[in-house]
Amino acid sequence: MISPNILYSCYVTRNLSNEQFIPEHIFLYQFSGSLIINDAEKEYSVQTGEFCLARRNRLAKYIKIPPKNGEYKTISVRLDQNFLKDFSREYEFTADIPATKDAVIKIQSQPLLLNYIQSLSPYFNLTTDSKNEQMLLIKTKEAVLLLLKTNPELKNVLFDFSEPGKIDLEAFMNRNFQFNIPMERFGYMSGRSLSTFKRDFKKIFKMAPGGSVASIKIKYKNLGDLKVSQPIYRMI
Repeated sequence: MISPNILYSCYVTRNLSNEQFIPEHIFLYQFSGSLIINDAEKEYSVQTGEFCLARRNRLAKYIKIPPKNGEYKTISVRLDQNFLKDFSREYEFTADIPATKDAVIKIQSQPLLLNYIQSLSPYFNLTTDSKNEQMLLIKTKEAVLLLLKTNPELKNVLFDFSEPGKIDLEAFMNRNFQFNIPMERFGYMSGRSLSTFKRDFKKIFKMAPGGSVASIKIKYKNLGDLKVSQPIYRMI
């Protein structure tokens, strides 16, 4: 770790992450190995030497795969909403059109971005104190400025501060049932309060979503002679 917002990761074995909700944008560089990300709609692959931006408010499972006889290494920069709102006010950047819906955006490797990643190495062993935190805040700002310089369209992703709107709950749950996240998070992702989520869930699936650590089978209706399997929803 360099700081809470700039993280250096290293693994020697294949790692399946338990993190299934991406709360903030993450700018990532793949030093070595590969990263496989699946958001239930699409699978993304990030290979050695590639950059990407993982978007906030997304559900995803990911696998970290080290190279043969090598180590899996990444640098990731977390871009949280408070930081980006302050940045937006300071530099007067705003979103003006809807952005792509992809959970992961590939970013073309460019000298400016590679030089930035290399510039982080002196910070790897810094102790945590207020002066160092200020320097790392400057490095986080630098990351955003470089992203906007090389990929101006990313302003429509980074500075979109809107919250999830109310969506079709049945389609949402059918698509995302495999993610093991708290019930409150399912509600938030579908644009509902917890109470509204429970009410709508019961109305659609004819049963309550359950309490803590409850497994619930969702009843499907057969479509003609087609039998649909019954996924299990695990609510925490």
